[in-house]
Amino acid sequence: MHSFSRLTAVMLAQVLVVVPTAAFAQTADPQGSGPIVAALGWLQGTLLGNVATAVAVMAVAAVGFMMLTGRLNWRFGATVIIGCFILFGAASIVAGIQGAAGG
Repeated sequence: MHSFSRLTAVMLAQVLVVVPTAAFAQTADPQGSGPIVAALGWLQGTLLGNVATAVAVMAVAAVGFMMLTGRLNWRFGATVIIGCFILFGAASIVAGIQGAAGG
């Protein structure tokens, strides 16, 4: 069961790296980047849609069960749950940082 928790953490870390919210913070796209921007938009929509919701629900359920049965460290479990909050709140976090920076 320990390898499952590591796999869950690795999957969440990979998802957080791939989410392209910072790419959409630019006001103008470089020339010829239309297909790339469209592909990243599709990827973001997929990852923040039903796929990410299903993975996050399963991760939180598995981590919560393992934390309750004493098989998982509470600190690691909290890291997975905070990662889910960051994943789904990434757009709000970026908007807040931009607002605070005056941009």
